[in-house]
Amino acid sequence: MAAKAKPADVEEENDKPESEGEQSAAASKFAFLKFKLPSMKWMMIGGAGLLVLVGGGGGAYFFFKGHEHKEIPVAAKPATFVDLPDVLVNLSNTGADRTQYLKVKIVLELPDATLVPQIQPLMPRVLDAFQTYLRELRPTDLDGSAGLYRLKEELTRRVNAAVAPNRITAVLFKEIVVQ
Repeated sequence: MAAKAKPADVEEENDKPESEGEQSAAASKFAFLKFKLPSMKWMMIGGAGLLVLVGGGGGAYFFFKGHEHKEIPVAAKPATFVDLPDVLVNLSNTGADRTQYLKVKIVLELPDATLVPQIQPLMPRVLDAFQTYLRELRPTDLDGSAGLYRLKEELTRRVNAAVAPNRITAVLFKEIVVQ
């Protein structure tokens, strides 16, 4: 048995470098290969953290920077305006001793200039709708910007009913006087 143990000792001695100089040269040559890998658990945690970091960075980029695309400028059609004659009506008298009048200068905004010849023949109907509605108003109905907004919306609705199937974009006030 001793004979068999001897060659093993000889092999061990052959594997070892003979001097310390050779040991340091071999250690420096393969020093980068002698690192210990972290456990699988830590590698998975690190990978998940890296994935969250990269995904969050990409998401932040698209959220704040976004993908840039060139918008094609849309040529806006110029609106067409049609002046109406001045409308002068007396307001509904609710017990006041003097009569109050409303004078309104109105412009109709049309989406297209081709509608002007279609709406011009209907102007008597539009003015009649204005007269009948405005005569029923009280001075308190016109108080503040909310009152004027309601008046504008109601007049727009009545004009669209009068010129149907055509439509206007808006009723615009050039002048409003309550006297």
